Amino acid sequence: MKKAVTSVLLFLCITMNAGGPWKMGLTCPNENINLIIDLYEESIDVPGLEMFGPMNGYLNGNIYGVWYVTGFNILDDKNVTIKVANDLGSENQKISLTQTSDSTWMLKFEGQQVVKRAVGKKLVKIPRELVMKKK
Repeated sequence: MKKAVTSVLLFLCITMNAGGPWKMGLTCPNENINLIIDLYEESIDVPGLEMFGPMNGYLNGNIYGVWYVTGFNILDDKNVTIKVANDLGSENQKISLTQTSDSTWMLKFEGQQVVKRAVGKKLVKIPRELVMKKK
């Protein structure tokens, strides 16, 4: 009986974490910016880019255009670097994402920041660091 209970508990632990830490939706409520990722398989349809098929994710919201995931490097269960490109493919940005608590992640734009938002007729920078919450 003890062996059966242990097996069931082990099975439940494995299936509860089947999505893994890098399959989720995050949002920055203060800036209205979203990051939707599945770094385990290309399973996400990017809004406006559905004709290219499923991808690993995208960044959108109160920014200029939709930025889709072009590459990534999972460092561990709490740290990943993600490369995104704009919907035209003409610009790219490297992002680091670090889990700081159970429900909070820190998103940092690395290098020269090219992800911006439209304000009136100008493109302006968004904050270099965003506190992201799970959707």
